Amino acid sequence: MEKHIEPHVAREQVESKAKEEKLIDRWMKIKIGSVPLPVYIVLSTVIVVTGLLQQLPVNMLGGFAVILTLGWLLGTIGATIPFIKNFGGPAILSLLVPSILVFFNLVNPNILESADILMKQANFLYFYIACLVCGSILGMNRKILVQGLMRMIIPMMIGMICAMGVGTLVGVLLGLEWQHTLFFIVTPVLAGGIGEGILPLSLGYSAITGMGSEQLVAQLIPATIIGNFFAIMCTALLSRWGEKRPDLSGGGQLVKMKNDDDMADALKDDSGAFDIKKMGAGVLTACTLFIAGSLLQHLTGFPGPVLMIVLAAFLKYLNVVPAETQHGSKQLYKFISGNFTFPLMAGLGLLYIPLKDVVGTLSVSYFLVVISVVFTVIATGFVVSRFMNMYPIEAAIISACQSGMGGTGDVAILSTADRMNLMPFAQVATRLGGAITVIAMTAILRMIF
Repeated sequence: MEKHIEPHVAREQVESKAKEEKLIDRWMKIKIGSVPLPVYIVLSTVIVVTGLLQQLPVNMLGGFAVILTLGWLLGTIGATIPFIKNFGGPAILSLLVPSILVFFNLVNPNILESADILMKQANFLYFYIACLVCGSILGMNRKILVQGLMRMIIPMMIGMICAMGVGTLVGVLLGLEWQHTLFFIVTPVLAGGIGEGILPLSLGYSAITGMGSEQLVAQLIPATIIGNFFAIMCTALLSRWGEKRPDLSGGGQLVKMKNDDDMADALKDDSGAFDIKKMGAGVLTACTLFIAGSLLQHLTGFPGPVLMIVLAAFLKYLNVVPAETQHGSKQLYKFISGNFTFPLMAGLGLLYIPLKDVVGTLSVSYFLVVISVVFTVIATGFVVSRFMNMYPIEAAIISACQSGMGGTGDVAILSTADRMNLMPFAQVATRLGGAITVIAMTAILRMIF
């Protein structure tokens, strides 16, 4: 005998089930990085518990688990906070929060070791940059690429010279010695990061002065870190300004085009639907170009990342790379930048930003000198761009990368402005500008000392 169900009871059951499904659907629509919130909670709980028990595998798997969990969460939080999201919130939180956790010893050794094996020993940063540089160059309009690379050198050099003069003058007016201001505050801001700038600069200073390179690194790093954060903030303001003044912004394009057809062609995305095999070709292409740059560095002495850019741009100009491989490189660029930008910055915050060194050197005069350097290079790029047929906002953002922490700073600055496609130009400003700064300032110190 069938059980009779009252109509109103059946209706309530249907409505209750519909509410449950609606609630589940609402939660599933909330994304942390690339996964729905309920899925993220389950996955991150497993990773956090394993880390607290110090059982995370000290290999790339453990490293990716750490940076993805932390980076996606901080990036999502930074992108949802009303005021902060418009001023580099995701980038600043992803870099700063992990560094603060390490500063207060809230991260256990197992988690740091897992991140270290990926970030430092496997050097995931270089893989990230190689994929972005090769993908953006091979996927870029040839005319814009060549014109942009050639034209950015002029504001880069002018900005470097002006920043050194202005920064040193500000330091002297604030009562600092000009030698200390120029060589230990201004120069580190423009040196092109820690690995490619501060470390060789400290070795050069050490050979000249006789001081230990470790002692010099501790003196030089704070200016780089403070300059990087201020550059991120300025970039966020520039990005907002570009939204209000579209006549000053190219929407991610650096070089102005003569007509609308050229602009449409430059902005056109012809990489097609995502293809796994094409992306595999993009990985091999990025790795090969990076290795070729390293080989050329061994033969010529010029920085390998800069030579990689030159080689990729040369191949793009000759148009010898098959279209299918170019599309694969561009698709890889989209995948890497879309999924690994904030996790990468979280890893860098854990391992590369020693807040202890920054806190030890903080003073009003120190801040003002660093700020004057960053502001000068940005203002120079903005002004000079008007004479170079470039969009002022984009030129200023790339100029901001001169005062960033190398590849780390480029990622943070460009992601703040949502202009990751400018990575090749930013790398030229950072790597080439940094190399010129290190060589020139070391030579000047030798003459003075």
